[in-house]
Amino acid sequence: MPLDQNSFQIGNNKRTINSFKDRLQFGGARPNLFEVKMVFPNVDIFDGREEEYRMMVKGAQLPASNIAEVVVPFRGRQLKVAGDRRFDPWTLTVLNDADFKLREAFERWANYIIKVSDGSGTINPSDYFAEWEVYQLGRANTDLNVTGEKNTANLPILRGYKMWGCWPSVVSGMELSYDTQDTIEEFQITMQVQYWEAFDKDNSDSVV
Repeated sequence: MPLDQNSFQIGNNKRTINSFKDRLQFGGARPNLFEVKMVFPNVDIFDGREEEYRMMVKGAQLPASNIAEVVVPFRGRQLKVAGDRRFDPWTLTVLNDADFKLREAFERWANYIIKVSDGSGTINPSDYFAEWEVYQLGRANTDLNVTGEKNTANLPILRGYKMWGCWPSVVSGMELSYDTQDTIEEFQITMQVQYWEAFDKDNSDSVV
């Protein structure tokens, strides 16, 4: 049976290199263009300069979407139906600044939850929960400013995720060694998340 050439069309658009390039306008989303908005409950050591430390988050993830399965046996077969929503821990990789500001903030936050000295701490989760956000950014805005130059000051937000009820369950250690050179210290943070919501590029309405 001869191959139907029309099967390679989507509506009026053919699957051509030009159609593919149209889908990649603005260069596509880039994994190195992101930013994390941080909130530390009951921790005030940044002197109102929290935004300056956003760039110290070297790595993060856009959150996964998980729905557990419920397996129902029926006459030798298995019917899989939707179970409950599950939200994975959220992991961050943070560059250590020379003042240890960010690490101290996480250590204070964890100590506020449960003190290392005697195991006491806050008993109300709402006191130590925080809402964090991660933004997928686009490439530099190419609009011209009043001087006729390209405006590259702000990167547009393509997609954002708000993590509700975050708290740090793990503040990782950092390896020290005489053998390590030309490297900035970094550490990992594991955040527990109650749930997340996605919002559009205007940073306004929730879309999920």
